[in-house]
Order: sequence, then structure tokens, then C-alpha cells
Amino acid sequence: MEEREFSNKVVFVTGATSGIGKACAVGFANKGAIVACVGRKSEALDEVAREIQRLGSEAVSIRADLSNESETDEALATAIGKFGGIDVLVNAAGHIASGTIETTALEEWDKMLNVNLRAIFYLMQKASPSLIERKGNIVNVSSVTGLRSFPGVLAYCVSKAGLDQLTRCSALELASKGVRVNAVNPGVVITEIHKRGGMNDDAYAAFLEHSKQTHPLGRVGRPEEIADLVMFLASSRASWITGATYSIDGGRAQTCAR
Repeated sequence: MEEREFSNKVVFVTGATSGIGKACAVGFANKGAIVACVGRKSEALDEVAREIQRLGSEAVSIRADLSNESETDEALATAIGKFGGIDVLVNAAGHIASGTIETTALEEWDKMLNVNLRAIFYLMQKASPSLIERKGNIVNVSSVTGLRSFPGVLAYCVSKAGLDQLTRCSALELASKGVRVNAVNPGVVITEIHKRGGMNDDAYAAFLEHSKQTHPLGRVGRPEEIADLVMFLASSRASWITGATYSIDGGRAQTCAR
């Protein structure tokens, strides 16, 4: 069999049950990777793992709430114990909810920062020894809201801006050890995150329709498009790229809030 780009590489993907995380898990598998699929829903994880196995690649599903440190430790131990180490860490899990400086409850602020920033910091920190050993790399899934400010999603914007800075700072600190760290910053992409954050079907449909006007290219993104950029940054083709935050947003970051 012809060797594929990520043959024999172990990729640890969070948020692998749907959206960008699932597209990354399947995309890496298509390129020959061994994939550790991590998320909170066991049945959905198992289905993704089965899909990967049908592609002829190896996968394991690992149920974990990554805002819990002991579950994070256990998830990493499972993947490293089964596959010997991690070559690529993709942080695609995330949470969004609406709220302003006046209306965001402290509990919601804490949840947003815990899921979108604290949990990723901890996972990166704990995965670093294996990534250093294997000269691997990290790709974080951030957002256009990390680069530009938007009203009505205050805590989400702050969490993603923090994730971008975490990406840049850790890239500097790990560069001498052969580990690259980058982030992708999508605009609106068709996933389940907004519905999980409280949007009903009608509101989400209206949001997607409005997004055609707010994204200069006239449409929203697809998870597979984001996964393609993630895989490029994780590949040897991007071997001289680190500390970058890449916009992939149909031009959204070039516009004002509207």
C-alpha cells in the first residue's frame, strides 16, 4: 500500500464527535494516521472510530470531559499507552454561549474559559513530553473572535483571544525542543456548537443566512475546509511555521461588526 502523509503518526483529536473535530479525525485517518478520538459522547465517538476503521486506519474512542484534569490525564494515558506516544495534538473541542459585559453570569464566564482555554492549556502541558519526544506539533482551533471583537459573545471572544496568545507563547517556548504550535481561526462554520450553546433551529437557520452577508465570500464554511488547513499545519509541508494564527473565514476578519 502506498504510504500516506500521516502514516504511522498518532493524532489526538478533541471534540471528535462532530463538526470540525470529527472532520479532522476522519481527514487525518484518510491520510493514514492512527487517531485517538476524544469527546464526551461515547456512542458518537464509537461511530467516528468505526468510520475511521472502515477507511483502513486504526482508531480508539476515548470518552473524557477535558475540563476535568483527572479525565484529561486518563485520556492521555490511554492514547500513549495504546499507541506509544502522540505526534499531533488537535484541540477542536469548544463551547459558545451568548452574553454581554452586563448579562454574562460568572458561572458562564468560568465555563467558557474552562472549556476553551484552561482545559486546552492543561492538555497541551501534559501532552508536551510526548510531543517533545516525537518532535510533534499542536494545532488549536480558535476563532475569528480571537482576532476581532464582536458584541454579544463576550466570554467566547475573550477565551479565543486567550487561546491565540497561548498558541503564540507556547510556540516560542517549545520551538527549541522541536515542537511547533499553530492555530486556525475560522469564521462561521456549519457545526453543532451554536445549537449546543442554546440556539434553536429557527434562530440558527436565520444566523446562517445572515452570515452570508457578513462573510465577504458570501457563504459560511464547511468543517472539512477547516480540517484541510489543520492537516496542512500539522504536516511536514508546514515545517517552518510556528506561532501562527491562520484566518480561514471567508474574509470575515477583514470586516467590521455587522
